[in-house]
Amino acid sequence: MTYTLITANRNYSSWSLRPWILMKALDIPFAEQIIYFEEDNYERFRKFAPNGQVPCLKDGDETIWDSLAIMEYLAERHPGCWPEDEKARTWARCAAAEMHGGFAPLRNTCPMNVGVRATLHAVEPGLQRNIDRIGELFAQGLDDFGGPWLAGDRFTIVDAFYAPVAFRVRSFDLDIGAAGRAWVDHIISHPAMQEWQRQALAEPQREIGHEQEIIAVATVTADFRAG
Repeated sequence: MTYTLITANRNYSSWSLRPWILMKALDIPFAEQIIYFEEDNYERFRKFAPNGQVPCLKDGDETIWDSLAIMEYLAERHPGCWPEDEKARTWARCAAAEMHGGFAPLRNTCPMNVGVRATLHAVEPGLQRNIDRIGELFAQGLDDFGGPWLAGDRFTIVDAFYAPVAFRVRSFDLDIGAAGRAWVDHIISHPAMQEWQRQALAEPQREIGHEQEIIAVATVTADFRAG
């Protein structure tokens, strides 16, 4: 079994991070292919993914697109992707699905940019509701299942789904409560997240659209990227 995971920029691509960190954390071997964002993403990405987006997993003749579908595909083939405990697994599925389909104000106002620290110009009500909900979710998972991961003592899909949120929380200094911030610090210290971060900071490529997203909503106070 030989997987190839196709992703985009380490600095920006939150969707790419999800299956990448799951496979790294669970020691699922795979080859990597990085295709950087450009203006014509859709047509370029359509060459390997029918939805014209990343991430995309190749398994022989099979093409699996969308981060949630990739996670479920891997869960059918590798133990430990979801929690073993039924209650924890049910909660983890709900929390992952909520992240996959929701939190639009957070996504739109606080784009993932690993190397940047910024102060938001304003926190609109929709974004505040998202911040509060994330703090609530994290505290619930950690309290109900004992931590240090969101659904228990092992890294699972739900942690992978919220991994990009950890970078967002740090970049924009979002107040998600003490329990949530402890999880953020914990996951960022994970060797796989550290590896992703090193690659993001060393990345020379800048994509204008993603950079403008930050400038439109916040004042950049620090930039740790090379160059």
